[in-house]
Amino acid sequence: MRKTQYLLLLTFAAVLPAVSADDTAARLSRSATVLSKMIGSTHGIPAEKLANADCVAVIPGFKKGAAVIGVGYGRGFISCRNGNNWSAPGAIAFETGSLGIQLGGEQIDIVVLSFDAKRRSKLLSDRFVLGSDASAAWGNGKSAHEDPNVEILFYGRTKGLFAGFGLDGATLKTDESGNKALYGKAITNSEIVDQGVELPAGAQPLITKLGETASR
Repeated sequence: MRKTQYLLLLTFAAVLPAVSADDTAARLSRSATVLSKMIGSTHGIPAEKLANADCVAVIPGFKKGAAVIGVGYGRGFISCRNGNNWSAPGAIAFETGSLGIQLGGEQIDIVVLSFDAKRRSKLLSDRFVLGSDASAAWGNGKSAHEDPNVEILFYGRTKGLFAGFGLDGATLKTDESGNKALYGKAITNSEIVDQGVELPAGAQPLITKLGETASR
């Protein structure tokens, strides 16, 4: 069963990037819209949580599989604090694979807040695994987790309602094709964040929204 699950996840992850390889600009625009809506929602992201975040990732339209073996894949962007400013965004991919989850193929908008600056280098690495590299929980909905020791909070919405799933084993990865489309060359997320890479024009709305709502 686990082998089948793994093969399904690999297939899902391989097909979607090919389908959406050239929609980076549209995905950036959707990310800014998702962040704005999640912040403005009654049951969305509290201002104090955003103010304490070291890095923020947005994955618009995360796709959850509708099989007995649930697989999911989405692409988005991550930005981290550089002093009083927010870095240019690095492209990321978010993947899940878990048994017994059936969401009917729904698309979920997800915002991720990371609070531990010491884990930033790992978060920006090629592969970051939730549950082993850091503890994570949902911050909204019925499964809201208020444990102050949680290092990463997820916020998810679909059609205006909370949407969640098991996070343990889910992975955040560098989206190499997304970075190449955005910056015109191969570049890592660590380089983008830590070396003060110039902000692409298409990313301005997302970073401006972060600056407006996540200031300390």
